[in-house]
Amino acid sequence: MMAKRTAPRTVKGIFILLLVILVFGLGALYYKEKLTSGKIVLKEISIDSKAALMLDSMHQTSTRNGVKEWTLDASSAKLLKDTNRAEMEDVSVVFFMENGGKVNLSSARGSLDTKTHDMTFSDNVVVTYGEYTLETDELHYDKKRHILFSTVHIRIMDKESLLEADAMETDLNRSTTRLKGNVRGRFSETFDFFSGMGSDS
Repeated sequence: MMAKRTAPRTVKGIFILLLVILVFGLGALYYKEKLTSGKIVLKEISIDSKAALMLDSMHQTSTRNGVKEWTLDASSAKLLKDTNRAEMEDVSVVFFMENGGKVNLSSARGSLDTKTHDMTFSDNVVVTYGEYTLETDELHYDKKRHILFSTVHIRIMDKESLLEADAMETDLNRSTTRLKGNVRGRFSETFDFFSGMGSDS
């Protein structure tokens, strides 16, 4: 008689346990999808309106139509709720180009718009592509157009060449760079920071 009475309770207990495991499993799967979808997961965190969320580190990947456009890492970040902006330090970004190439960027500081994914980099900005290096005080990334651009003085160099300009724009889809303003410097015949280099004086 005792076995007959406890059996339904045992079955009910097992059912509840399986239900709990299923709920946690679905929650973990949803969280994993959020991390890899290219959307900013951090913006979903509830933050007090009078405070900023401080993060010891930050990692983000952005994709478009299933294609990875960039990955970002920062040693620390401060997420501001009211401005939908993340202020980062010691930033490192890898941009992926349609031709399979990679553009590496590093800066002491950076700012990420958590809605548009547009970014601004400042303080010792260094961009490398193959054997070429670009240096500037400030650089911007436009997510919609997938371009890098600067409206301040830039320097592009390799072992034999040095090129300076007042502004520049790099199209990561077309693998082209356009220099603007007072373009000057010295460069070898093999200098080709991106194919299709152009300039506006």
